[in-house]
Amino acid sequence: MALNEEKKVGVNWKQVGLFVALTLALSWLLDLVLWMKFGYGEKATLFLQLQMLIPAFVAICLQRYAFKDSPIYRKNFTGRACWFFGLYILFTLIFTALVILVTLQPDLYPVPLADVVMGLLVIFMLALVVIRLVSGKVSFQTAGLSGGKWWAWLVVWLVVMGYVGLQTGLNAAFGLGFVPEIVDLAATAGMNVPTFLVAGFVNTAIVGPLLGLMIAFGEEYGWRGYLQGELTKLGRVKGVLLVGVVWGVWHAPVIAMGHNYPGHPVLGPIAFLIFNLMLSIFFGYVVLKTGSVWQAALMHAVFNAGYSWLIAMVYMPNDPLYAFGAGFLGIGFALLVSLPLLRDRVWKQPA
Repeated sequence: MALNEEKKVGVNWKQVGLFVALTLALSWLLDLVLWMKFGYGEKATLFLQLQMLIPAFVAICLQRYAFKDSPIYRKNFTGRACWFFGLYILFTLIFTALVILVTLQPDLYPVPLADVVMGLLVIFMLALVVIRLVSGKVSFQTAGLSGGKWWAWLVVWLVVMGYVGLQTGLNAAFGLGFVPEIVDLAATAGMNVPTFLVAGFVNTAIVGPLLGLMIAFGEEYGWRGYLQGELTKLGRVKGVLLVGVVWGVWHAPVIAMGHNYPGHPVLGPIAFLIFNLMLSIFFGYVVLKTGSVWQAALMHAVFNAGYSWLIAMVYMPNDPLYAFGAGFLGIGFALLVSLPLLRDRVWKQPA
């Protein structure tokens, strides 16, 4: 019996390998189409959104229809929360159809499809709320979709906004960039600059993350929901760091194309892999503490939206690779912040 129990709690490397292989293959194929058809530019947004959906799409499909020992395998779990998994698969397939459409008909993007994407996000977020209300709390918890405590959402939002704000402040304090010229942008929107900044902050810090929650969930359910759950059987710190390595490698093609670090096709992917190791500690910690992958999705959505707005509208680094935020200075800062977190008892608890 002891041997059977030990085998039962071990990492299922065959399943993990299949998940990682499929996720990397689909994502990098998408990146290849983007690079060959458009290169990195304004048309990349829709492709990157679809790429963020792929980890959860693969994890859900494998767990629901291939991994018979999975708690959410279709014959093991039939609660109403499984409707969400169907919703997410549909959501991803519709995004895939949009990417195919923009690849075949590039002139349709960005104006018409941008409106379609916004409409889809609103519709699917409303559908998520309805499914949660109909399914109930217990069904979502059983499916691994617990939302966690309500106050944790507020804490995560405040901490992440404070963190990205501090990174921007450090860049400004050390003179590592410049203040963007936004007068023309404000005039185009029919606002004065202060009103434009306040409206942009509200939209980016609140509306954007809520609408982008389904997109961010795509990464977080794949990395923190499925993969972290498997790899932390090796030990929580080791498992979370391994997730960070896979996460960083997954990003490599788009980083090499110029995402986050323009002009650094070699050092950029290396820096972002290390940065992903740091973020994996933060995101993994949040999931371990709250028991909710949605908290990590919120963290991801707020981080992306908040930092993008701050560097576009408040203070833009001259070279993101050598700045705070996602640059080498930001990586060093994140390392210092992560050290106290790693002393928490949650890391020593069994998987």
